[in-house]
Amino acid sequence: MANRIAERCFTDMAALQSAAVEAIRSAILAGVAARGTASLALSGGTTPIPIYEALSHLDLPWSQVQLTLTDERWVPVDDPASNEAMVRRTLLKGPAASARFTSLKCNTQTPEAAEGQIDGALRALAQPFDLVLLGMGDDAHTASLFPGGAGLEAAMDLTGPLKARAVRPAIDGPARLSLSLPALLQSRQMILLLRGTSKWAVYQDALGDGPVLEAPVRGILHQNQVPVTVYWTP
Repeated sequence: MANRIAERCFTDMAALQSAAVEAIRSAILAGVAARGTASLALSGGTTPIPIYEALSHLDLPWSQVQLTLTDERWVPVDDPASNEAMVRRTLLKGPAASARFTSLKCNTQTPEAAEGQIDGALRALAQPFDLVLLGMGDDAHTASLFPGGAGLEAAMDLTGPLKARAVRPAIDGPARLSLSLPALLQSRQMILLLRGTSKWAVYQDALGDGPVLEAPVRGILHQNQVPVTVYWTP
C-alpha cells in the first residue's frame, strides 16, 4: 500500500466541504505564486457541488487558473448529465468565470474517436496539476475508471501514451471519457472525497491487496508518486 495517504474525518458534510474549499484555495494560490498558473482537474457528481459554489465567490487569481474535469459522460454539454454543465453552473460564474476551462467533450460521435483530440487539449495545460479532486463509487470506481468497463485496461495502463481514454461502463448509461490513470497521477496532490459508511468500507477494502482492475481506485491508493488525502464523513 502507498505510504502517502492521509485521512481526514469530519463530523458532517459542511465541515468536509469547508475543508475542501480551503485546500483548493490554497492549491490555487500556491500554484500561481510559484509558477504563475494553477491547474486543477475536478470531479463531477453531486458531492462537490457545494464546494464549487463556495469557490465561485472567492477572490482568487482566476484568470491564472486552468481547470478541466477528471471525466465526462459522452452527452451534449447542455445535457443535465454533463459534468461540464454542472461545473459551468456551479463554479464558472462570478469571480471564477475568468478561469480557463478545458472541456473533455468534442463533436466526435464516440469518445473513442475523441481520445487523440482531447489528449492534445490536455497537453496544453500546465502539468503536473496542482490538485486533482476525485470521488469514488460503491463499486470502487474513480473518475470514469469503472470495473468491468470496456477500455478500462488501456485507461489504467501506466505506460499508456494518451491522457484521455474512452471507457464504456458495464452498467446502464452513456459512454465516458476519462483521464487515464497516468494522467491523473500527474499531480502534486490528490483529494478523494468519500461520504457514508458504505463508501468507507469500500475504501478500506481497496486499501488491501487485490486486482486493480476489479477496484480501480486502487490505482490511486497503491502508488507512491502523489500524496492522497482522503476526506470522509459518515
